[in-house]
Amino acid sequence: MKISARFVVDLLAVLGGAFLVVATMAFGAGTTGWLGFGVSTAVLLAAAAGALATGRLDARIGGATLGVVAAWSLIAALVFSGTAMTWLVFADALAILAIGVIDLVVHEARTERVVHQLEVREYATTA
Repeated sequence: MKISARFVVDLLAVLGGAFLVVATMAFGAGTTGWLGFGVSTAVLLAAAAGALATGRLDARIGGATLGVVAAWSLIAALVFSGTAMTWLVFADALAILAIGVIDLVVHEARTERVVHQLEVREYATTA
């Protein structure tokens, strides 16, 4: 069984977003900024690689959307400071998490639909 790049990117986004949601409330502003920068950079690079690796339009749209939000989160973590930066990283982490979950659902729904559309045909064998 082969795991698709889209699934790996979405899973990384979900895990990274969930980690950042917790980290923004657990750590101070300085640590949150650097964690937001690091996780957003990883998600941005993974989303770009995933979008370039596929030829399907829905996968590219999901990867591009994830990349744009991750890029904004990366910029917000570097430009802002204090409470504003903490809340921006928190909101961006929620957005990354939501986009990852939505793209996973879209991917799995499409895969499930393909499985249900398969037909089983019996061929008559001659003896």
